[in-house]
Amino acid sequence: MGPVLLVIMDGVGLGPADEGNAVHLARTPTLDRLFATCPHTRLAAHGRAVGLPSDDDMGNSEVGHNALGAGRVFDQGATLVERSLAEGRLVRGRAWGELLAAPGALHFIGLLSDGNVHSHERHLFALLEAAAAAGKKRLYVHALLDGRDVLDRSAEQYLERCEGVLAGLRESGVDARIASGGGRMRVTMDRYEADWRIVERGWRAHVLGDAPSFPSALEAVAAARAAEPGVSDQNLPPFVVAGGAPIVDGDAVVLFNFRGDRAIQICRAFERDVPFDRVRTPDVVFAGMMQYDGDLALPGRFLVTPPAIDNTLSQVLVRAQVRSWACSETQKFGHVTYFWNGNRAEPIDPRLDVWHRIESDRVSFDERPWMKAAEITDATLEALGGGFQFLRINFPNGDMVGHTGNREAAILAVEAVDLCLARLSLAVSRRGGVLVVTADHGNADEMWKRSKSGELLQGAGGQPVASTAHSLAPVPFILEGAPHGMRLGPGGLGNVAATLAQLLGVQAPADYLPSLVTA
Repeated sequence: MGPVLLVIMDGVGLGPADEGNAVHLARTPTLDRLFATCPHTRLAAHGRAVGLPSDDDMGNSEVGHNALGAGRVFDQGATLVERSLAEGRLVRGRAWGELLAAPGALHFIGLLSDGNVHSHERHLFALLEAAAAAGKKRLYVHALLDGRDVLDRSAEQYLERCEGVLAGLRESGVDARIASGGGRMRVTMDRYEADWRIVERGWRAHVLGDAPSFPSALEAVAAARAAEPGVSDQNLPPFVVAGGAPIVDGDAVVLFNFRGDRAIQICRAFERDVPFDRVRTPDVVFAGMMQYDGDLALPGRFLVTPPAIDNTLSQVLVRAQVRSWACSETQKFGHVTYFWNGNRAEPIDPRLDVWHRIESDRVSFDERPWMKAAEITDATLEALGGGFQFLRINFPNGDMVGHTGNREAAILAVEAVDLCLARLSLAVSRRGGVLVVTADHGNADEMWKRSKSGELLQGAGGQPVASTAHSLAPVPFILEGAPHGMRLGPGGLGNVAATLAQLLGVQAPADYLPSLVTA
């Protein structure tokens, strides 16, 4: 048999066939043909199926790729933090004690949201209450605003809730306030070194106090909306609150996000080297909610131990001497490598697990919804002739364009992926291989907000409400070129690794979830 190619269509779920579903509205002749002629099934890609606390929790690319590459479901960041807080272990740990022992203020940097993808506001509120109860008298929040994993233009709601908690602490004699902030895609939360300027803006606001100043965070948001009507929460500019509380020597800092991809670079700014002028680097006690990169031991101090993901499919294939190849553009490169490999920053064996990265464009993704799909496809077509037995790629389009809330651009994004699938399908078929098509979670399938009953919501004037978040939709799993008569049963993302091992003729570990192949 020829090579097995896994295509992960990031953010392409199977949602209701309505006017809010860019996947449904897109012209997708290749996907239509594959569904009509090939074995296929639907996979659960959210909630407990990927290690999140409940089935009300949307899946995301981090946990999705962990499950795809690990063959099992591990309790993930949100679940681990919830448990650690509930059992009191977090505030009894050594790292928390070291933060409290710092003589200066205690600062909290992170995404102010209840999206439960990168963070949850209740984790921040619990830590603030615990710090005040332990006697810390100066507590400052550096609030990154969401509008991506939650409804856009909802920043004011989260700021008001946070201000309510801080006001209660002030009544008990604690200087507790928001010190700085900005939108997550403009301030602090870059990933995969796509644009270090984002981290630099955060550093200047949080550490140097160098950003436009306002009497309050709410007034900063109001000013940004007045200056740029329609600006998304995720793109709000950096700000500081008058009176300021920049991070200085002797302070302690907690990065309270639990997800790693958009946390690593700001950790580097505090603990390692960065490609921008920090002006000053304060001597602080720094901790992450979790250790976001185990290979790099980054950060060195953390509050909750992350899941230990071992015996990934990459490790299994290396032991079997199967040559693999992984590719995506910058925006999802770490997902198809780092997260796929169980949160490891380097290949298991660079001779047998080869990684190829393509630089993403630095433009708003709805301005160029095709992104680098063609370049990923070109590289994959070349790699198919390179003697690799297993290839895995990620097309970021459905997710990254889906996050913009631009339905028309998302339609084009899905169509771009479908065009590339046609080229890959032909190439794999000519080599007698198997094309496996799936996704890590939904997003482009829900460009307009739906109620819990599935109905499209209406905003002011009866207009649809744009959605920038992931969805709860299942995702496709399709096999083209598989042995005749092969059938697929239901499952989740964790069942994919054993299925791939079976296609490659490799024995899956006994603790893997079973293959999706039923006959």
